Amino acid sequence: CGVVVYHTPAPIGMALVERDRQLVLIRRTAPPLQGYWAPPAGHVELGESVTEATIRETREETGLEIILGELVNVYSHGDADVLIVAYRARATGGEPKAGDDASEVGLFAPGHIPVQPPPDESNGTALDRWFYGVIQEATAPWREAPTGRI
Repeated sequence: CGVVVYHTPAPIGMALVERDRQLVLIRRTAPPLQGYWAPPAGHVELGESVTEATIRETREETGLEIILGELVNVYSHGDADVLIVAYRARATGGEPKAGDDASEVGLFAPGHIPVQPPPDESNGTALDRWFYGVIQEATAPWREAPTGRI
């Protein structure tokens, strides 16, 4: 019929939000990594840009208004059906309140990010394990306590 179909990863926007010198994380209510703490993130919808989706998803999941900063990284994996675009962000308004896809919102000081075991073959999918690695890498700057400088 001449129609070409491409199977491409769906874009996800992720925000590494700082509020009062703390990192904002949500406890996820849906896969991947259901029950884990993670930065707010979600799918880009038709008619919006990645940055617009990142701001919208953060508002829906945390109740916070944000301004996006620099691009942290673009995460992709050959076996994943998503591509994650991660940005630094700063909260500018709103009050932390769990919303869409979040059971809790937490603010964590440097060195106090929750320690979570990696999912393995018995309790997670390949997507869970990849997403866990993305979260570990993206939140690495907040995993160590500051040394005299904030």
